[in-house]
Amino acid sequence: MKDLGIGESCGVFAVFGTPDAAHLAYQALFALQHRGQESAGIVVSDGERIRSRKGLGLLADVVSANDSGQLPGHLAIGHVRYSTTGSSKPQNIQPLVLEYSRGLLAVAHNGNLVNALALRNECESRGSIFQTSTDSEIVVHLLARPENLDLDRPLARCLAMLHGAYSFVFLTMDSVVAARDPHGFRPLAMGRLGDAVVFASETCAFDLIGAKYDRDVEPGEIVTVSARGAASARIERSEGARRAHCIFEHIYFARPDSVVFGESVHDVRIRLGERLAQDSPAEADVVISVPDSGRSAALGYARRSGIPLDRGFIRNHYVGRTFIMPEQRGRNVDIKLNVVKSVVAGRRVVVVDDSIIRGTTSRRRLQSLRNAGAREVHVRISAPPCRHPCFYGIDFPSPDELVAARRDVDEIREFLGVDSLGYQTVEGLVSAVSRPQDYCTACFTGEYPESIEEPVTKSALENPALGTQFQGQD
Repeated sequence: MKDLGIGESCGVFAVFGTPDAAHLAYQALFALQHRGQESAGIVVSDGERIRSRKGLGLLADVVSANDSGQLPGHLAIGHVRYSTTGSSKPQNIQPLVLEYSRGLLAVAHNGNLVNALALRNECESRGSIFQTSTDSEIVVHLLARPENLDLDRPLARCLAMLHGAYSFVFLTMDSVVAARDPHGFRPLAMGRLGDAVVFASETCAFDLIGAKYDRDVEPGEIVTVSARGAASARIERSEGARRAHCIFEHIYFARPDSVVFGESVHDVRIRLGERLAQDSPAEADVVISVPDSGRSAALGYARRSGIPLDRGFIRNHYVGRTFIMPEQRGRNVDIKLNVVKSVVAGRRVVVVDDSIIRGTTSRRRLQSLRNAGAREVHVRISAPPCRHPCFYGIDFPSPDELVAARRDVDEIREFLGVDSLGYQTVEGLVSAVSRPQDYCTACFTGEYPESIEEPVTKSALENPALGTQFQGQD
């Protein structure tokens, strides 16, 4: 049950080889809007000039269909943003467009660099002047170093210096480049639309523009697309890195109609609900979900338990996803959902949802079921308790703010004011995916895929007394 303080870091899109590149980017970003609602942007090249439209707010507030028609070019990249470690600032809106000795370069980023502060400090000590407070800019400063300019594959060398999570798309005057970190934390899919090559954070973007999903960009891979075709290369020192896909993409972030990390999100969530019903049954009259991400898991729970599924909450679709609204989150959650009283009044209700982070929003929503006359409320969560912060692109708060870090399950049940509470086990969670060893579950287990020497947290990055006002990742 999403609470104040959980967010995910953006959606990216790229296309090469079609005369209406801007319009395709515009359409694709609509499909990815759920991944970020703070800002949006599109950058386009016609081979001679780079143009852009960017701004704070939703895509429709920033770019119109007429705008996309005024951005001529056959290659484009796009971005919708949620800042995981800082407040929104106009200068941080992506794609960033920067100029160095090799020309203009646009970059859009999904992820979080855990060594961002060290790299930024090092760059500044060598004379770099940053234009933004986002870690996405760091890679351009690395590329601009004199010792990297003469390399055969400078990007492969520079990306090897980055630690943490990144799915990048880059645009030059005549090419697009897609790259994914060696662990593959964040998703990045590759597809085709006729002769054009496309990349996106989720395959639902391909469906909207009529593209065909081809494959994922592999962890540690760089794919460059130009007039000469598509070429693949490896990030230096990426061989042998353990795969660590973010399991929360399947639990919550991705749309259920997407294929993420090679698996149907809807199917994974169905299996999570089925396993939850097996491991944490309840005697009840009806199963309901908290829309939208809880729906598939609730369907799985109802199928396995035999308890009828109904719609107990109705979502106001004109309110964005609460966890990625940058301002007034508390007021948004109050107007987002309404209870269907006839479904819950006088009945024993199982509420299935994906996660509980702080618990404050969950408690308010569950109380609304009591107010509507529910006789019993049994909560079932398709993820295990979140006890540890994430440093790879999810805006989990500090451990002190995670309700499961300071309470056991029965204490959380009392805090929520419900009759029973059941979480997914870690074993049940990974049983829902085909290759459990390829997933990161650090937010549940505390076992991080790589050492966190200098975690980038919101409090550290926004407090000048701690030595920096660097904002961090998008």
